[in-house]
Amino acid sequence: MKTTRYFKYTRKRPDRSCIKDEWIQFVMNNPLKEEIQSDGRVKKWSKINEVNKYLRIILLEDGETVHNAFFDRDFEEE
Repeated sequence: MKTTRYFKYTRKRPDRSCIKDEWIQFVMNNPLKEEIQSDGRVKKWSKINEVNKYLRIILLEDGETVHNAFFDRDFEEE
Protein backbone atom coordinates (compact mmCIF):
# COMPACT_ATOMS: atom_id res chain seq x y z
CA MET A 1 0.00 0.00 0.00
CA LYS A 2 1.43 3.34 -1.06
CA THR A 3 1.18 6.14 1.51
CA THR A 4 2.27 9.75 1.95
CA ARG A 5 4.59 11.04 4.67
CA TYR A 6 1.60 12.90 6.11
CA PHE A 7 -0.29 9.62 6.48
CA LYS A 8 2.67 7.98 8.25
CA TYR A 9 2.89 10.94 10.62
CA THR A 10 -0.83 11.13 11.49
CA ARG A 11 -1.05 7.38 11.93
CA LYS A 12 0.94 7.75 15.14
CA ARG A 13 -1.97 9.56 16.77
CA PRO A 14 -3.78 7.45 19.40
CA ASP A 15 -7.14 7.77 17.63
CA ARG A 16 -5.65 6.52 14.33
CA SER A 17 -3.04 3.98 15.38
CA CYS A 18 -5.70 1.26 15.67
CA ILE A 19 -6.73 1.56 11.99
CA LYS A 20 -5.61 -1.60 10.24
CA ASP A 21 -4.11 -1.69 6.76
CA GLU A 22 -6.65 -4.34 5.79
CA TRP A 23 -9.49 -1.94 6.68
CA ILE A 24 -7.98 0.77 4.48
CA GLN A 25 -7.64 -1.72 1.63
CA PHE A 26 -11.26 -2.80 2.17
CA VAL A 27 -12.47 0.80 1.84
CA MET A 28 -10.36 1.29 -1.29
CA ASN A 29 -11.97 -1.76 -2.92
CA ASN A 30 -15.51 -1.57 -1.47
CA PRO A 31 -16.59 2.03 -0.93
CA LEU A 32 -20.16 2.80 0.09
CA LYS A 33 -19.61 6.33 -1.17
CA GLU A 34 -16.93 8.05 -3.23
CA GLU A 35 -16.32 11.74 -3.95
CA ILE A 36 -13.68 13.66 -5.86
CA GLN A 37 -12.45 16.78 -4.08
CA SER A 38 -11.78 20.02 -5.93
CA ASP A 39 -8.03 19.31 -5.66
CA GLY A 40 -8.48 15.92 -7.38
CA ARG A 41 -8.07 13.80 -4.27
CA VAL A 42 -10.54 10.97 -3.78
CA LYS A 43 -12.61 10.45 -0.62
CA LYS A 44 -14.04 7.00 0.07
CA TRP A 45 -16.12 5.65 2.93
CA SER A 46 -17.09 2.19 4.07
CA LYS A 47 -18.34 0.60 7.27
CA ILE A 48 -15.88 -1.46 9.28
CA ASN A 49 -18.11 -4.02 10.96
CA GLU A 50 -15.45 -5.13 13.47
CA VAL A 51 -15.66 -1.75 15.20
CA ASN A 52 -19.10 -0.65 13.96
CA LYS A 53 -17.70 2.61 12.55
CA TYR A 54 -17.33 4.26 9.16
CA LEU A 55 -13.81 4.71 7.89
CA ARG A 56 -13.02 7.58 5.52
CA ILE A 57 -9.88 7.45 3.45
CA ILE A 58 -8.38 10.17 1.28
CA LEU A 59 -6.37 9.08 -1.75
CA LEU A 60 -4.14 11.23 -3.89
CA GLU A 61 -5.14 11.96 -7.47
CA ASP A 62 -3.57 8.66 -8.59
CA GLY A 63 -6.32 6.78 -6.71
CA GLU A 64 -3.71 4.51 -5.07
CA THR A 65 -1.71 6.54 -2.57
CA VAL A 66 -3.31 6.87 0.88
CA HIS A 67 -3.03 10.40 2.26
CA ASN A 68 -5.37 10.14 5.25
CA ALA A 69 -7.59 7.62 7.05
CA PHE A 70 -9.87 8.20 10.01
CA PHE A 71 -13.20 7.18 11.49
CA ASP A 72 -15.89 9.59 10.33
CA ARG A 73 -18.40 10.15 13.12
CA ASP A 74 -20.66 12.26 10.89
CA PHE A 75 -21.03 9.85 7.96
CA GLU A 76 -24.54 8.51 7.32
CA GLU A 77 -25.50 5.90 4.77
CA GLU A 78 -27.87 7.13 2.11
